[in-house]
Order: sequence, then structure tokens, then C-alpha cells
Amino acid sequence: MSHRHDQRREFPFAKGTELELEITTLTNMAQGLGRVLLPDADDTGAGPAGGPGGDWVILVPFALPGERVRVRVWRNQKNFSDADLVRVLTPSPHRIEPACPLFTRCGGCQYQNFDYAEQLRWKQRQVAELLQHMARVEFPVQPVIASPRAYGYRSKITPHFERPHGDRPLHIGFLRQGSRHAIVDVERCPLATDAINARLAEERPRILAKAGAKGFKHGATLLLRDSADGVTTDGAAIIREHVEGLDLRFPAGEFFQNNPFILEAFTRHVRECAAAGGAKFLVDAYCGSGLFCLTAARAFEHATGIEISEASIHWAKQNAAANALANCAFVAGDAAHIFAQVTYPAGDTAVVIDPPRKGSDESFLQQLVHFGPRTVVYVSCNPATQMRDLTTLLAGGYTLQDVQPFDLFPQTKHLECVITLAKA
Repeated sequence: MSHRHDQRREFPFAKGTELELEITTLTNMAQGLGRVLLPDADDTGAGPAGGPGGDWVILVPFALPGERVRVRVWRNQKNFSDADLVRVLTPSPHRIEPACPLFTRCGGCQYQNFDYAEQLRWKQRQVAELLQHMARVEFPVQPVIASPRAYGYRSKITPHFERPHGDRPLHIGFLRQGSRHAIVDVERCPLATDAINARLAEERPRILAKAGAKGFKHGATLLLRDSADGVTTDGAAIIREHVEGLDLRFPAGEFFQNNPFILEAFTRHVRECAAAGGAKFLVDAYCGSGLFCLTAARAFEHATGIEISEASIHWAKQNAAANALANCAFVAGDAAHIFAQVTYPAGDTAVVIDPPRKGSDESFLQQLVHFGPRTVVYVSCNPATQMRDLTTLLAGGYTLQDVQPFDLFPQTKHLECVITLAKA
């Protein structure tokens, strides 16, 4: 089990208390959720020492819905307790053997013990629950689009190693489950492409030899990026990706979706949703190196990508020129006035947004509502913040048209979701 800090609260269970419980659902953080009746709760639901009493939530990583499990509590939170899985007493029919021997030790995966088709069903359900609970909307969520590869799909990994320390073995890998600092040694990652794993096998002895010769004074994060040009470890190297007939070039260290096997279905869906409402023009706000703008331009009279990073704008322009996309323009936008340079009529415009995990800030959302495009396509790697932002768009006069999740990250809790909205 992973290292645990001392508990901060003594109510309702002492650290190390073992319990048996049924797992009834999964959280969007991939934890099994069960409930127990607090031992001293009375018939009114009042608990001991002024506690809440009644049903108490227990969260258990790697436990699956429908299972009866034995768990060990290691921390009490305000409204629930965290526990480690000790033993599965009654397994789920969807429980399978994980492909990686490091599963439950390495923090990279949460679902390798879960049949892939069932992973998809639960991710669909979690999006629907977030939509209901956070946006207060009842709306059908489409079945999750599966990755063509459930393993071997990642075209980028970033293993870490700590500062060499005496005779202690140097671990090169990923954070240990439940830890913010400890590294699990990973010789091969089954989520990564075969080419990346082959290169990792070459890089590990070189790093270990250099560490043994005291060549490293500090820890570091490595980059292994697989592209049309092979695997590179140089973040400044210019690499190529082929997407929907386009040849896209950008620095290996820059952000780019790292499941190329589902990427064409993903960009095609964004383009089709943006164009479905009849818009003639496209704005790709905070466009990065222009992925959605470039792949969607064919469906519009003209498309503009806006990005605050000058370096990203440079590569977006280079890619538009290299692919002869004459109807694409890219501009460096001011975050405070993101639509100031957009001259398209709002009623004939679709806007695509793909913010970071923290979601869009309120200022941007208000600018978007004020601009008032015909269609908004909101792409997110964090459905929870997406649903939070959705409330602002719905209040600003937009209606839901489609909710389509994509599984870019099989075996993990992560998910991409594309929400399409139309001006009411």
C-alpha cells in the first residue's frame, strides 16, 4: 500500500479500522464508493459527539461497483473517510486481471482491473451525473467513443527520477499511488506505444550510468514523444503529426493530444458539430498550435484561431501555409479582449473553446456570451469544470444540443467531453 500520513480527524473511525461494505458506485475520480452505518448512530440519525450519524461514505480506490470488499480506513475527512482495499470478498463480474504488474502501485492508471466496455459505460454515467448535479440539467449523454487502442495508445510520456542519494537505487518512472513525491520504477508502460517503450529501455541504462557517475545533481523529468518522425527525447525538436490529411509540425515539448489513434474521430466530431448549425465562420479561441482550427477550416468560408502564446501562433501560421489552407488566419489575442479582433457576424459564427483542466475563467465566458456566436463547441479534459462553466453559458442564452464523451485515456479516470450549444 502507498505511504499514508497520520489521520487528522478521529471521528468516526480510528486509523487502521477495518470494515466490510458494498461498493455501490464510482466517483469521477475513479474511487469505489460505499456506505456504512456509523456504529453509535441512534434511530434519529444523530451520531456520536455531535457527528452526522447515519450513513457514512467510504471511498476506496480500485474497488468496483457491485463488489463486497474489506477495507482499512486511513483518513477521515469532513464528510467521508478514505480507505485502502484489503480484500475483495465478492468480485464484480467485470473485474479482470490488470495488464501491468505495477497496477495499484503506480499512480498512472485507475481502471486496469475493469473490463474496457464497462469503463466506457461508467464514464458515460459519470458525465450524466455531473451534468445533473453541477449544471442542474437533464440531457442525454451519448455513449463514449472508444479509443481504437485500449493499450499502447500514448504518444507521449514524461517519466521522472529523483535526485540521486547515496547508495539508494535510482527509480525512473511515475508517482506512486497516493504519494506526491515517491517514484515507482517503471521499466515499461503498457499505455505507451511500442516505439516509446523501446526508447525508454535505451534511455534508462544511460540515465542510471550517468547517475552512478554523479552526473546528476538534481532529479528531472524526461520526455519521450512518438510522432511521424519516430521517438524524440528533445522537447525543442520539431516533429510532425498527420491528422485528417494534414501534416502538422510543432515542437515536441508543446501540448498536443497524445492519443493519435482516436484523434481523427475527435477532430471530425468537433468540426461537424461546429458546422451543423449553419455557421459560415469559425473562431478557435485559445487555439494553441491550431489543431481544431486547421482541421475544421474546410467546413467554413473562413476560420480564425486566437491564442495568447506568440510561439503557438507561429506554428499555427506555419501549418496553415504548409497545408495550403488559405481561409485560415491566426492572431495573438489579449486575454482581456479575446474577441476584439473578430470581425465575423456573431449570428454566422461558431466558436470552439478547449480550455485547460481548470476550465474557462468567468471573464472569458462573459466575453463569449457578449459576443453571442450562433454555436459554441466546448471541448474539455475535465468534465467537472466543464459543467461548472456550462451554467454560465446556459444562463447566457444557450441551449444544449449534444454531449459526446471521447475516451482518449483508456485505463484511467481521465476523459474528454465535447458539448455543443446553440444560441437560443
